[in-house]
Amino acid sequence: MGKTPPLTASSNTEFAKLIVHSSRAVIFTGAGISTESGIPDFRSPGGVWSKMKPIQFQDFVADPKIRHESWRRKFDRLDGLANALPNSGHFAVAKLVNNNKVSHVITQNVDNLHQNSGVPDNQVIELHGNATYAKCLDCGQVYELSLLEFAFRKYGEVPDCEHCDGLLKTATISFGQSMPEREMLLAEQATIGCDLFIVIGSSLLVYPAAGFPLQAKQQGAKLVILNREPTEMDCYADLVIHDEIGSVLSNIILKSEIVYN
Repeated sequence: MGKTPPLTASSNTEFAKLIVHSSRAVIFTGAGISTESGIPDFRSPGGVWSKMKPIQFQDFVADPKIRHESWRRKFDRLDGLANALPNSGHFAVAKLVNNNKVSHVITQNVDNLHQNSGVPDNQVIELHGNATYAKCLDCGQVYELSLLEFAFRKYGEVPDCEHCDGLLKTATISFGQSMPEREMLLAEQATIGCDLFIVIGSSLLVYPAAGFPLQAKQQGAKLVILNREPTEMDCYADLVIHDEIGSVLSNIILKSEIVYN
């Protein structure tokens, strides 16, 4: 595969024009937007999953030893999320949302950095859940991780739910776990209703989430893909930019006068 050409002034201008002429854009983000915050891409060589095997949901539920290992990884900060802060890409996305250019941010990430950068909770659709808190698998009660870590360090295990005795788990979607029905429906509705669909930092390999860009195109929306590496869907996009995400978004969005109109 040939070397990716650098971002050009024409690409810059075209991206800006698409945003200007959009009245209801949707942004779809993957791991690439958060790697600039120091969070490793789990799937890439050298990423977390190349160093330790991911835990299947069914095994977590069935085996106390595997649950213990899952919590050990979490509390030993092996997921790379500890102390991560939003980067310029996240802040650019938040600027678009808060200037009413973007209706929703659909994300495959579990790091909560979109919310931390200023995107309202009700405008973030988390397809793979959230790693910054835990939930009961039965009743859905939310728990702070700091309280569970205290129990784990003291007693060697995380307690069951105090409301229904169900199992507690980080609020992420694990391998083998069903995709969240509510979030998938919200994402589909946002996709169908948008006039511009912007993919940022996703390889677009993980389905069913990766199907949203084509669904948007089928409904008549323009499609922009911003990713460091080519994707299999580049051929369907109206604009493709292969470059560093934070700097591109800062130059095209944050510093563009169109954001403030």
